Amino acid sequence: MALLEIENLSVAFATSGGTFRAVDKLSLSVQSNDILAIVGESGSGKSVAMMAVMGLLPWTAKVTADKLNFNGIDLLNLNARMRKKVIGKDIAMIFQEPMSSLNPCFTVGFQLAEALRVHLGMNRAERRKRSIELLELVGIPAPEKRLSAFPHQLSGGMSQRVMIAMAISCNPKLLIADEPTTALDVTIQAQILDLLVSLQSETDMGLVLITHDMGVVAETADRVVVQYAGQKAEEQPVKKLFAEPHHPYTSALLAALPERATSQILPSIPGVVPGQFDRPKGCLFSPRCAYATDLCRTVEPKRAEAALGHALCHYPLVDGEPTKNQKVS
Repeated sequence: MALLEIENLSVAFATSGGTFRAVDKLSLSVQSNDILAIVGESGSGKSVAMMAVMGLLPWTAKVTADKLNFNGIDLLNLNARMRKKVIGKDIAMIFQEPMSSLNPCFTVGFQLAEALRVHLGMNRAERRKRSIELLELVGIPAPEKRLSAFPHQLSGGMSQRVMIAMAISCNPKLLIADEPTTALDVTIQAQILDLLVSLQSETDMGLVLITHDMGVVAETADRVVVQYAGQKAEEQPVKKLFAEPHHPYTSALLAALPERATSQILPSIPGVVPGQFDRPKGCLFSPRCAYATDLCRTVEPKRAEAALGHALCHYPLVDGEPTKNQKVS
């Protein structure tokens, strides 16, 4: 049994202009000791899908799924009391902006100790000892002094490390890291990623890494889910995805990497991710796809087999060319 099982997850928001589906029939699974990366442009619904797992979406969001299970627990029908026992303890999340995720009114020590008190029932001495251990584990120097520091007294890298310490404080079975290296310089990014991977291997927890950086994916993940406009475009093991992408969107993302550029001008994907009012009738990627045909523009594609990366495409790419040799019409 998978640690996290998601089948046909959809998240819709009620707006003044109607209903907007931010996540559209997303299916994925995460095993223990597994690193799954979810990649895609901003607006692809990556964070929203994981916020649905955490139960942190606002009341305006309508969450539906055929299955949304964690370690055998049905997260869709979890009552508030049980959710408090699971979220934060067995499932933890590192949020995208550490400077805004930490409470500016409380010290680092207080915020670390709160989770230990609520979930593990530790007394004051035990909480202090464990907090120092956690700060040492994430590489913060002089941890005893940092316990009395407020978030504004920490750098971005330090704040991110504190967030990681809080997330792993109760030894979660599943850790969701939402853009954990955003706004950090390259050196600190590498340190944070190395820290997450080492913690994951030491504790056998499942790790979901949300990112738009394909370089991060190549160095850390075991499997990749490529998300576009709320839908899963493709899913493959990392090496296979980089060797042969099957969805035109994945291929375009990889082609835009500087190390793959064959000229001085980097390739780009024209257009933007469709929003509420500009979603095309057929394939959502068709307005931006170099291989789109009239069929793509009018009929929703079906998901391909596993050998083709479960690509949501009428003509999955094989050896860089669309199947059936279809051309632009």
